[in-house]
Amino acid sequence: RDRYKDALPWKEVYPISALEGNNVDELLTTLKGQLPEGPQYYPSDQITDHPERFIISELIREKVLELTRQEVPHSTAVVIDSIKRQDEEKIHVQATIIIERSSQKGIIIGKGGSMLKKIGSLARRDIEHLLGDKVYLELWVKVQENWKDRQDLLASYGYRQDDY
Repeated sequence: RDRYKDALPWKEVYPISALEGNNVDELLTTLKGQLPEGPQYYPSDQITDHPERFIISELIREKVLELTRQEVPHSTAVVIDSIKRQDEEKIHVQATIIIERSSQKGIIIGKGGSMLKKIGSLARRDIEHLLGDKVYLELWVKVQENWKDRQDLLASYGYRQDDY
């Protein structure tokens, strides 16, 4: 350790452990304190430059990937079909999970709909947190072979040309 420490004129040395996390907080605190403040690109109350529809679709997609892990490849898209306020206290969200192969459909739906229900339940909780209201989430699963290779489908699913 001392050999590296003496090799260059370091300002500070932090021995850290990725495995145990030793000194990581101290290193991050020091780094943050030394970073120059950059320009403010967005208003203070704006937390993202993406529309709500995009964030909602990504929350649902996240749950699909977390819950199915290795079984369903990352070639999954989520399209928000509609977002409507049902009444003063509830928002109705309809979304379609797009997959590439029929064999993936059974995995996403699960036995008796159990996986789709779990995906919906976890995603709904996150969407309610995002929107600040109760959400009724309705999910559908659609097989669209080779969707990621078709420009027309990518565009209709909300992917911009610069995304792919």
